[in-house]
Amino acid sequence: MKKILFIAIALVLSACGTNKKVTEVANIDHAAKYAATITAKELGTHLFIYASDEFEGRDTGEPGQKRAIAYLKDFYVSQGIASPIGIDDYFQKVPAEFLNKRKRQVSLKDSENVVAFIKGTEKPDEIVVISAHLDHEGVKNGEIYNGADDDGSGTVAMLEIAQAFQMAGKEGKGPKRSILFLHVTGEEKGLLGSQFYTENPIFPISNTVCDLNIDMIGRIDDRHKSDPNYVYLIGSDKLSTELHKLSEEINKKYTKINLDYKYNDENDPNRFYFRSDHYNFAKLNVPIIFYFNGTHVDYHKPTDTPDKINYELLENRTKLVFHTAWEVANRENKIVADKAEKK
Repeated sequence: MKKILFIAIALVLSACGTNKKVTEVANIDHAAKYAATITAKELGTHLFIYASDEFEGRDTGEPGQKRAIAYLKDFYVSQGIASPIGIDDYFQKVPAEFLNKRKRQVSLKDSENVVAFIKGTEKPDEIVVISAHLDHEGVKNGEIYNGADDDGSGTVAMLEIAQAFQMAGKEGKGPKRSILFLHVTGEEKGLLGSQFYTENPIFPISNTVCDLNIDMIGRIDDRHKSDPNYVYLIGSDKLSTELHKLSEEINKKYTKINLDYKYNDENDPNRFYFRSDHYNFAKLNVPIIFYFNGTHVDYHKPTDTPDKINYELLENRTKLVFHTAWEVANRENKIVADKAEKK
């Protein structure tokens, strides 16, 4: 009788243990788990390479820019993240003919957007775009403009975000919607790479859920010297009430950054809403968010170097973009562009 009783107790305890494990697994916050893989250390490792003299300021079409895109491709290949246009082709060619349509003093050479892709598990035809520009000012008067913040910071943030999503996918937690990682060229020449993409999209613009555009998120501007835990958000409420609300809720839950909307004002004399690559999507009624730290003393100067980046801030701002993308990609319903102009 005692033996039977011991067996019964053992079975009950085993069942309780199993139920506890199931409950624990069910309660895992997967977004937080994979966001934790985004680290200041890895961001710094990438940026000290990407914004080094080796890449000669990444001027559009120049040899330094070619080395930069090779670095991006090699990263995606190393992570097993696919290209949306070919097995080994991560470059969307942007021909010189297109780049030189606008009259300019310097004739530009052929260039490339870099594209990588994680296919959605349930809604693969719905595309979440995460973008940053890969180019900078190049070499002027013998000085290299490294562009660590502009936009090396956004570029390496994308690499870490892509790696986090890929890790999730490998563990069976891939995004329900597809994610396109879009590194655009020619931003400094007039948003040309993003213009080329939106005029020659790899995926239909009508299937594009939103564009989360990262352009300068590694520094602190003069307005926030005493309170550096901030980021400017521009455009989040311009086309989609849902996206704006989602963004604020995600930040409140995870990253707790002061979201500054100063430059979201339509009367802002800086007109930043029109000055980065998200705008080419917004013109087509695609909801967008532009993440930005504001300008600083080293903006568009050779002194914009990786040693001046605040990597803890860069980490947390990158996590904000990741969490927002995670929510947009995994929520039941596609966000609605309720404020879009009727055409």
